Amino acid sequence: MSDRTELKELGEFGLIDKIKKAVTISNKTTITGIGDDCAILDSKGQQIVVTSDMLNEGVHFDLGYTPLKHLGYKAAVVNFSDVLAMNALPSQLLVSIGISNRFSLEAVDELYAGLLKACELYNVDLVGGDTTSSINGLTLSLTAIGFQDADKIVKRSTAGEGDLICVSGDLGGAYMGLQILEREKAVFKGSPDVQPDLDGFDYILERQLKPEARKDVIIELVKREILPSSMIDISDGLASELFHIATDSNVGCTIYADKLPIDPMTSTVAQDFKMPPETAALNGGEDYELLFTIKQADYEKVKGWREVTVIGHITDKAEGVNMVGSVGSIIKLNAQGWDAFLSK
Repeated sequence: MSDRTELKELGEFGLIDKIKKAVTISNKTTITGIGDDCAILDSKGQQIVVTSDMLNEGVHFDLGYTPLKHLGYKAAVVNFSDVLAMNALPSQLLVSIGISNRFSLEAVDELYAGLLKACELYNVDLVGGDTTSSINGLTLSLTAIGFQDADKIVKRSTAGEGDLICVSGDLGGAYMGLQILEREKAVFKGSPDVQPDLDGFDYILERQLKPEARKDVIIELVKREILPSSMIDISDGLASELFHIATDSNVGCTIYADKLPIDPMTSTVAQDFKMPPETAALNGGEDYELLFTIKQADYEKVKGWREVTVIGHITDKAEGVNMVGSVGSIIKLNAQGWDAFLSK
């Protein structure tokens, strides 16, 4: 007896109905979710922040080593991260999928199990989307929505000279996790009987396959009475995000190599790949940590906060974007992170 259900047995509307039955609504701002022509949301006088992201198989993810449940979870979380980077909390999510007939209903169930798990943990309602057939594997398009008071929304364009540059968590782990996965994929292609050697790399593999958005940091900033002067999430590498803040805020910045938060496993694996750990932190991407600036007067409020590291300061625009090396040398940074049109 086959345990595979072909999608054509349900049809598009049958699939939508199945997804709808799995969804639970928990936010008061959600008036109507899946089932009508549009979702209905209530702003309650707040401003709405909206972000969207598209993920294509073979470009943004490799199903050779990415479980569908992990893919669904990550796809949701990376959109939540963009909302959080505006100092808002995500509350609704729309998911559209283009899927070929090589996938079964059970595969779609796995994908949505990850999506719904992320929604549950981050208190987000899945309120709609679209489903369509595809001849090119799997494509995901997600839109995340959040709410925040106008005077509490934080942009990337409002950093000021003298502000301190902060980053949450640690950097470079996701990129080194990807290097491990790609290495083992290459070994498997050459020797299909050889099992992947993934033991001991749990932390960096999770950073790549199942990242978390830093909702905890946003909540803690409120508790510590800190409103960042600018903020962005680190999806394309620290260097690229620094350039975004510097360019949009019309400023320069200086960071310090010995202040970059890098996990010991990330450092060890980077060295095994003959790569300076700082390179992984600066250019790797997919860490989904928060990069933000604060006024110098708020330094005491972040001092001793284990989840946040002060890595530098904002300077005059004429000074550019720089890093002070371990021996005091000044290194001009380049934005060498992920570029969707240059990376393939």
